[in-house]
Parts: sequence; structure tokens; C-alpha cells
Amino acid sequence: MTQDFKERIKAFSELGTLFKENIDEKENKNFPKWDLILEDTLFESKSYNSWFTIENLKLSLKNWSNSLQENIISDWLSKYNIEDKSSKRIAIIMAGNIPIVGFHDLLCSLLLNFDCLVKLSSDDKLLIPFIVRFLESRNKKFKNKVIFESEKLKNFDGVIATGNNNSHRYFDYYFSKYPNLLRKTRHSIAVLDGNENDNNLVGLSNDIFNYFGLGCRSVSKVFLPRGYDLDILFNAFFSYKEIINHNKYVNNFDYNKAVYLMSKEKFIENGFLILKEETKLGSPIGCLFYEFYDDKKDILKLIQNNSDSIQCVASNLDLKTNIQFGQTQCPTIGDYADNNDTIKFLLKI
Repeated sequence: MTQDFKERIKAFSELGTLFKENIDEKENKNFPKWDLILEDTLFESKSYNSWFTIENLKLSLKNWSNSLQENIISDWLSKYNIEDKSSKRIAIIMAGNIPIVGFHDLLCSLLLNFDCLVKLSSDDKLLIPFIVRFLESRNKKFKNKVIFESEKLKNFDGVIATGNNNSHRYFDYYFSKYPNLLRKTRHSIAVLDGNENDNNLVGLSNDIFNYFGLGCRSVSKVFLPRGYDLDILFNAFFSYKEIINHNKYVNNFDYNKAVYLMSKEKFIENGFLILKEETKLGSPIGCLFYEFYDDKKDILKLIQNNSDSIQCVASNLDLKTNIQFGQTQCPTIGDYADNNDTIKFLLKI
């Protein structure tokens, strides 16, 4: 590991310290000036995009503070044969559905010393530039490594682009002649067996409601053993009842409820969440789809057949790819979107 590489890791670990101290609200901070700027940036982000509540912004910072530690970053990268890519330029098109969702791509690219040409989502255009300014202040070699572009991207050696299924078709066409890592819409599911304890159900609630269900790691559908009492879910979700006071969330809830009523489709609701039996994996905001199953083998087959559309599976059952309830929205630094290894991709450029 070169000295330059160690210094890059150190700068990101200091970013983690900044995030942690902001979350912990400690009086004696390592970066008091930057903490004030961060607070202002969080407030501006909330004002600009009301989906980005302070609670959800801080949740994102908390998750990243757990990963941005020198030993964790070093351990993560130790399995790769790291090469310095100082002569290469990567274009990164970021999504904006949840706060700093595009940061992991930037992290991977800067650690490998790429020049980064970044197109920000209009929904998340404040925090990433703040992060870049902080990194530049901690390591002068990051200066001018990141360029933000609002127009057409050009002069790059590879591209990472994240979007929905519609934008993916455009990305696939436009970037086909470059080394590319293209991501499209994915959904997360939960599989219950009826033996979940209170902590499991609290975790499931977090998986569903954190970030208003806007992320690909947000659980949008639950699979239930036949005969499962839906009131168990409604009781578990009750702690999130105040979510209906959010103006954009309630607009989505009311709209989807009206559509289902006019279409005479069956559903049940508790005033802040619509539960609807549905075969689709992805539910709209304010809704949670559910489906009953008879045999775990059916779920294993469904997961296998929909592997390109499923990001996370939360369950206590042994489903090979499942994770614990409450952890879908808390990826580790080595968890890759769409299960495509970003570092391996970048090392091939």
C-alpha cells in the first residue's frame, strides 16, 4: 500500500469522523468549522428537497460514519490488487432518491485515484459537493480530482450510471462503446415465517419506512405464510404513524388510495400505509405489497427468477441471500449496488 493510498484512506476516515461527531453532537469536535458548514448544508438540502428530512439525512451520515474508518476501509480493499488510476477519468451519473446515494461510486473512484466527472441528480446536489470540498481540505491531492458537469459528459475512459429502467435504456445505448457499469430499478423484499419477535418487526418497519421507501434497499413487498394475520404488521408499523404528516408522503398516499378506490381494487389501510395483495415486487410510496406463500421452495425459486430485480431479502429463514431485519438500509462498505463489484469494474479500466 503506497503512502498516497494511505493518505487517501485517511482523508475518508476523517470524513467519517466529521459525520460521527455531527450525529453524536459532541461539544469538542475535530472539525468544528466544517461541522457548522455541514449543518447548514443539511438544512439547505432539506429546504431544497423535502424528501430529505433531517432525520433521513442524519441516518445516511450515521450509516457512512460506521464504514468510513481506516481499518474498515483497509480491510475492505485488502482483497483487491489495487492499482493507481491517476491517468484515467471516470464519469459518474448519480441518482438522487435518497441522500448521498451516489457517494459510494465516488469513494471507490477517488480511492483508486481516478479523475471523476460527476453529474449530480438535481434532487441531491448539495451534500456531494460539500463532501468533495472537505476531502480537498484534508488531502491537497484531491484538488481538481472531481469536476461537476451539468451538460453533456465527454472525454472519459469509463462510466458508472445509476437510474431507473427508462434511463437505463438510454444509458445502455449512449455508453455502450465505453467500459460501463449501469444500474437500473431494483426492489427489496422481506419474507416472514410467522415466528418473528418484536425486534424483528421493529427492524422490518425501519426497512420499509426509512427514506419513505424511496431506496432500492427499501422493502416494498412482504411475503407472508398463508393465514398470516395482517394486524400483526399494522401493530408493528404503528410507531411510524407520524409519517403521514409529511406533505409529499401524504400526497402519494392519498393519490394511490384514490386510484385503488376508483379501480375498485381490494386493499386495507391504517391511515398512513396501504397494504395490497399484489404479485409485483415494487410498490408505490405509501403502499406495501404483500403475497402469501405455502412453501419456502416457492420463495427460493422466485428470488432466483427475479435476481436481476431484487436488491435485498430480509428474513429469518435461510434463503441464501437474506440479511437480518432492520439491516436493508444499512449496507456495509463492501455491499455493492446491484451486486456488481465497483472496485473490480474500475480496476479493469
